[in-house]
This record gives sequence, structure tokens and C-alpha cells, in this order.
Amino acid sequence: MATKVISTVNVADRKKLDIRAGDTVRVWQKIEEDKGKFRLQAFEGIVLAHKHGLEAGATFTVRKVVDGVGVERTFPLFSPMIDEIETIRRSKVRRAKLYFIRRKASKEIRHQMRRIMTMKDEPETDVPATAAEVAPKPAEAAKVETK
Repeated sequence: MATKVISTVNVADRKKLDIRAGDTVRVWQKIEEDKGKFRLQAFEGIVLAHKHGLEAGATFTVRKVVDGVGVERTFPLFSPMIDEIETIRRSKVRRAKLYFIRRKASKEIRHQMRRIMTMKDEPETDVPATAAEVAPKPAEAAKVETK
């Protein structure tokens, strides 16, 4: 009896990946541009969650920040549209799901914005306003020449 191949994904390789929460991964996804034309696009970020173990419906969620906006994508582990999954860095985490990073990241951005706004409100006292303040006074110039 011949076995029928349903998916083009090498299931054994995907099961060996061992993706965990806290890993920084780069997912190469196939994007269809025209009929039959594909290009590869990378999505690099931190893994927030890995669900459903190694069964057929296993998924993992990756988060990255683009221009100050958090972007999350959930990828099926055994999807044929995923070309390659690279593990870039493994971090030690104490949780199986890192959903708290969403609130933590937004809190840090709020604090950064608050610092920027307070810096704009402060008057600049160190910078001289006119050229007369920059040039030495004649009495000070005479003292410098005598020394």
C-alpha cells in the first residue's frame, strides 16, 4: 500500500524545532504576489506563546515592534506557506505564555514619550541666545593676553 503525501512540509524537521516562549525567531513566509509567483518575507520577533504541542493544529505567536507599534502574528507550525523557521536567540523565561509583554511594552513607550515631552518643555539655559554673549568682554580679553 502506497502512502499518500498530503503536505509538502517535512513534519519530522518541524517537530525537532523545539520552539518555546521567550525565543527570538525569524520566520520566512511565502507570500504570493502574482499567480504562481512567490517571494519570501521574514518576520522576526519574540515568541509569546506556543500552543497545542506537536499536533497538526500547533501554532506559535510571534511579536515584534515596527515604528513604535507592536505587531503580532500567529503562525501554524506545519503550514506549507512557512519556508523556514530560524531560532536566533533563546531566553530564559519563567512563564509558558508571555502575554504580559504587551502591557509592559506599551508602558515603556508611555514613559519614553513622557520623558521626551518634559525635555521639550524645559528652557535651554546653557545655550547663549546672542552672539554678544558668546564673544569675550574686553576686560576678560586683556587678562587672557597678559598671562
